[in-house]
Amino acid sequence: MCGIIGVFNEKNSLKLVKEGISIIKYRGKDGTGYYEGNNFSIAHCLHSIVNKVKQPLTGKGVFASNCEIYNWKELNKKYKLNAKNDSELLFNLLEKKKIEDFLDGLDGVYAFAYFRDNKLILARDILGIKPLWYSHAGGFSFASEKKSLEKLGKIDINELNPRKILIYDVPKDEIRFIERDFFEIEPEIKETEEKIIYNLNRLIYDAVKKRVPDKKFGLLFSGGIDSSLIAFILKKLGCNFTCYTSVLDDSALKIPEDLVFSEKVAKKLGLNLKIIKIKLKDIEKYLKKIVPLIEDSNVVKVGVALTFFAACEEAKKDKCKVIFSGLGSEEIFAGYHRHKQSQNINKECLFGLLKIYERDTYRDDVITMYNNLELRLPFLDKKLVSYALRIPEKYKFDGKTEKKILREAAITLGLNQEFAWRKKKAAQYGSNFHKALKKLSRKKKYERISYYLREFYKTHNAKLGALVSSGKDSLYAMYIMMKQNYPVECLITLKSKNPDSFMFHTPTIDLVKLQAESMNINLIEQETEGEQEKEIQDLKKALSKAKEKYKIEGIVTGALFSNYQRDRIERIADSLGLKIFSPLWHINQETELRELISNGFEAVITSVAADGLDKSWIGRKIDEKTIEDLKKLNKKNNINIAGEGGEYESLVVECPLFSKRIDILESKVQEDGISAKLIIKKARLADKNKN
Repeated sequence: MCGIIGVFNEKNSLKLVKEGISIIKYRGKDGTGYYEGNNFSIAHCLHSIVNKVKQPLTGKGVFASNCEIYNWKELNKKYKLNAKNDSELLFNLLEKKKIEDFLDGLDGVYAFAYFRDNKLILARDILGIKPLWYSHAGGFSFASEKKSLEKLGKIDINELNPRKILIYDVPKDEIRFIERDFFEIEPEIKETEEKIIYNLNRLIYDAVKKRVPDKKFGLLFSGGIDSSLIAFILKKLGCNFTCYTSVLDDSALKIPEDLVFSEKVAKKLGLNLKIIKIKLKDIEKYLKKIVPLIEDSNVVKVGVALTFFAACEEAKKDKCKVIFSGLGSEEIFAGYHRHKQSQNINKECLFGLLKIYERDTYRDDVITMYNNLELRLPFLDKKLVSYALRIPEKYKFDGKTEKKILREAAITLGLNQEFAWRKKKAAQYGSNFHKALKKLSRKKKYERISYYLREFYKTHNAKLGALVSSGKDSLYAMYIMMKQNYPVECLITLKSKNPDSFMFHTPTIDLVKLQAESMNINLIEQETEGEQEKEIQDLKKALSKAKEKYKIEGIVTGALFSNYQRDRIERIADSLGLKIFSPLWHINQETELRELISNGFEAVITSVAADGLDKSWIGRKIDEKTIEDLKKLNKKNNINIAGEGGEYESLVVECPLFSKRIDILESKVQEDGISAKLIIKKARLADKNKN
């Protein structure tokens, strides 16, 4: 497909987008384009499949996309747009209509940016097959891949949820979201099994057919039901294509099951099959490319990526422009173990589809694009997904066989029964690549494969200590770093005797101990008198302890805008040879609060000290209503929405890092002039399912 990037409200935006697009230039080698506007720039690299049209496109607005719209010709005719390809069609629609009026009518995959009238729109296909990341810190930026934004020095980077359209107001430096409807599992299909199979075959056949390009293409092939069925349909369509199977070449191990079945199916169907055999000694060469490429050292992801990458590499050598994959079948037809254990299989299928963009599609997209291939996924066709989610679960799993309805449908189409009923074998196991990772990690004397894989993703391997105050900012900053694979070895807390400390949050500081216990993370507590500048030396003592005891290499802080705090922490950290990470630095304050909520953080206000905030705010949960009220106060009294100026303090009682929540059992509100705070006398950890 293509690559896109944009930078808004930052100096040297053109220089930055050029730097960012260079990191992902493999996404499009058919041309690179730039647009520089007033305090913003957008860049695009093109991977042309249909009619080469260079981007960004300009008109009333500026547009850059990464898309493949299968019904673009029908829409072109319907709306009389005279577009040359799908990207130009999408641009013309945005020029003439509201995005809500046509987006759900697009049949295909996409991620795009459209800027007009000081507003930027970002959107992607509903399943998230095409990637899009953004950062709202130090201006606003977006890119097809996270590594582009990291190159620009961004840390608080978010993947756009496919069920949301992002609208960024450039002058106001504010973002909002438009929610999109997802698939439904109701009403359940009231048809006979024979009728369901008939409809299913028609939908699968159409899903494959519409994705066949007029360019050279291939198929990622394992000999399993999914890739075998796609190959069978492609043969029926009379297509000329190559199947690619990659396996570990190790005579000490049993022949890979994928190799056995791939050769069997290819012989039976008359397929052109290429086998890529990778020797154990060459695996590390691949890991050095793959792990940084997919930005993840997860064992399962890397195991799958190995077989995927080797096959795509061969397809690239054959000058393919498109590659088919069977990804998605497991989710819509209940092929995983978790489906078997579920009390509602279709709900479990729906849940998996909600998360597939986080788990699978980003990995597969960056691997294919690195090899100049566009990925096509017929099992994630919108019409097919919608129908499959409403198939009665008894047809998907009968207590013994997963994906039963798909297997029966394949046999009805004409696929050999032996191949249709082959038991599922995950790619990393069927190829023997998981065994390769196990052998190599043992050879290097690593306790776990995950520890071994960290060798190849060192930029995210620094051990951190987290400066934590019990409040939202420090814990959310820590959460962001942990999401990016930084291990947090300990929490570091400064307990100031001065309630008016210049540096450290003092209300509810004693509850950090419960938070640490809930997260099962070590805690270092350091007392300080809280005297200006002298308290910095107490911080140095605490950091020195953490470095000596837990071997930390850096610290993470929840600093938002306070140069006073950040500068002093940086100075102490630098003197100790510690890296410093402030992922929330210059993040839009409203954005931070909304991110907290969307990521499952529950925080309550524990102190107030600003005009417009009184004791009625004490104990109030930070939710959407609270954010709106804080925005009103911001307009009236110019308070910091996130409380950065000390207007209020907070306590996190629940978040994704906690194994248990904090229950406040006994407390009182203490007033002192215009300020008020919550005095917590007794609290405990409780199970999360308790209110």
